[in-house]
Amino acid sequence: MKNRFKRLIVIPVFTITIFFTGSAFQNDFFEIAKQIEIFTTLFKEINMNYVDETNPADLMDTAIKSMLKDLDPYTNFYNEQDVEAERIRRTGDYTGIGAKVRTLQDRLVIVEPYKEYPADKAGLKAGDEIIKVGDLVISNYKDDAGDLLKGTQNSSVEVTYLRQGKEYEATIKRSEIEIDAVPHFSMIDEKTGYIVLSTFNNKASSQTGYALKDLKAQGAERIILDLRSNPGGLLHEAVNVVNLFVPKGQLVVTTKSKVKKYNRTYYTQKDPLDIEIPLVVLINGSSASASEIVSGSLQDLDRAVILGSRSFGKGLVQRPKPLTYGTQIKITISRYYTPSGRCIQALDYLNRDDEGNAVRIDSKEYHEFKTKNGRPVFDGGGVLPDETFEISNNSAITDAIINDYLIFDYATDYYYKHSDLDEIDDFKLKDSDFKDFKNYLSTNNFSFITETEKSLKTVYDNAIKEELDDNIKADYNNLLSNLQNSKELAINENKEQILSLLTDEIVKRYAYREGLYDYYKTHNLEIQKATNILSNPIKYKDYLR
Repeated sequence: MKNRFKRLIVIPVFTITIFFTGSAFQNDFFEIAKQIEIFTTLFKEINMNYVDETNPADLMDTAIKSMLKDLDPYTNFYNEQDVEAERIRRTGDYTGIGAKVRTLQDRLVIVEPYKEYPADKAGLKAGDEIIKVGDLVISNYKDDAGDLLKGTQNSSVEVTYLRQGKEYEATIKRSEIEIDAVPHFSMIDEKTGYIVLSTFNNKASSQTGYALKDLKAQGAERIILDLRSNPGGLLHEAVNVVNLFVPKGQLVVTTKSKVKKYNRTYYTQKDPLDIEIPLVVLINGSSASASEIVSGSLQDLDRAVILGSRSFGKGLVQRPKPLTYGTQIKITISRYYTPSGRCIQALDYLNRDDEGNAVRIDSKEYHEFKTKNGRPVFDGGGVLPDETFEISNNSAITDAIINDYLIFDYATDYYYKHSDLDEIDDFKLKDSDFKDFKNYLSTNNFSFITETEKSLKTVYDNAIKEELDDNIKADYNNLLSNLQNSKELAINENKEQILSLLTDEIVKRYAYREGLYDYYKTHNLEIQKATNILSNPIKYKDYLR
C-alpha cells in the first residue's frame, strides 16, 4: 500500500494546477472543474482497485493522447522524451547513428542511412532490420526503440541486425547529426539552378538563401525550388523563404484564432535576394504546412509558377505550450491565410464519417480568390498547381502499395539481386521489372480494400440479417470478382507512377539521396517540365497573367 499511496498523492496537485492556469477556462470554469473532479476520482479508483497492477504514467499518457486524438492529428501531448524529439525536428541536430529508422513491433528497420555518417560507415544499409541493441532485444522493449540508437557523442552502440535473412553485428560510434534543410542544390543546365528544400527547420531560409546566391554566382538565371514531400515546419522560416523572392514589407500569411492575441500578420522583414529571377516551385500531395505557405503565397503574388499535384492541405498553425514536469502540449491555435485571403485546409476535423475519419471539404464548397494579377485560386483543398502533373498525384492504389512498404521492400530485394549495377545515371526499369513487381505484390499478399468493396460488404451483411442473401449471393460474388479485375487493371494504369517511385527508391540504394537528386536532373519528368517552362519566357509569363 505504501507505493500505491505515493502514486495517488500527486493527483490533487495536478488538479489544482489545472484549475488556476489561464483565462481560457473562465467561461467554462464549472464544467471543467466538474469533469476534472470526475476524472480524478476515476483515476484514483482504478489505481487502488483494479485487479492487476497498473502504471499511472502509462494510463495518464493514454488518456491524454486519446482525448487529443478527437481534435486533430497536430494537437499532441509530449512527455519528456517527446519534447526532445520535437526539439530535434525544429533544429535538425542530434547525436546518434545518422540514419532514418522505422519502428516495428519486434525490430527497427533502417529506412535510409545518411551518407558518411556512423551507420553508413559501419556498413548498415536501407532494409537492414535491427533486432538487438547491445543485449536488449527490440521485441522486448516497450518504448520507442529508436531512442536506443541515440546517445552522447563518440559513445559506441552494438547492434545485431538481419539482412536478407542472415544475422550480422556492427559497432557504431555515435556522432553529432546535422540534418540540412537544403540537402542539395546544383545547376541543371547553364542557366537553370535547382534547389531542394526538404524541411522547414531553423536553417531553412539561411540555407535556401545560400544556395540561391551560390547558383546565381554559377550563372543561374532561373530557379527550380523543389518542395515535393516537404512536410513543413516553422512558420517564420516559411515567411523568410518567401522573402528571398519578394520585396520587404510584403504580406505573406495571416493567422486567425478564437484567442485574439494569436491573430497575427506576417510580413517580409528583410531585403530580398532577387525579385525578378523566374521561379518554378514543385509540390505534390505530401507538401504540407510551411511548404503550402511558400507555394501558396508565391502563387498568390504571381511570383512563381507552381507545378506538380495538389498539395496536402494543412492550413492549421500549432504552438508548443509548456506544462508541468518537463512536458508540453503542441496545440492548434489558429488557421492561416495566404495573401489572397484563402485557407487551404482540406480536412474538416469537426465533422467525421462513420469510421471517425475527418471529412474532406467538398470542392463544391471551395471559394474563389484572386491572385495579385487577378488569376482565380481556390481555398479548401490544398494548393492547386498552375500546371498539374498527373504522375505527381498518387492514386489510391499507389498509396496503398506505399503504405504497405512494398515499394521499399522490393527495392531492397532488387539491390541485392543486382549488386553489379555500376552506372546509375543510365538506370531505367524495364517492362520485365514491372511484371516482376506485380508478381512480388501477389507473393506478398498485397490486398487493397476499396470504398466500393466496403459499401458492398455493408449491403451484403444487411442482406444476411434480413435473410435476403440467397437471392443476391451470386451477384455479390460476381461484383467482387469484377472489382478484383478492376484493381489489377488499376495497377497497370498506374504503371508509369509505380515505376517512377520504384526507380527513386532503387537509385537511393546505390547512390544515396544525394545521388537521387543528381539523377533527377536528367530523368525526372517534373524537373524536365519545369526546365521547359523556364526556358520559354513567353510561356512562363503566360502562366502568371
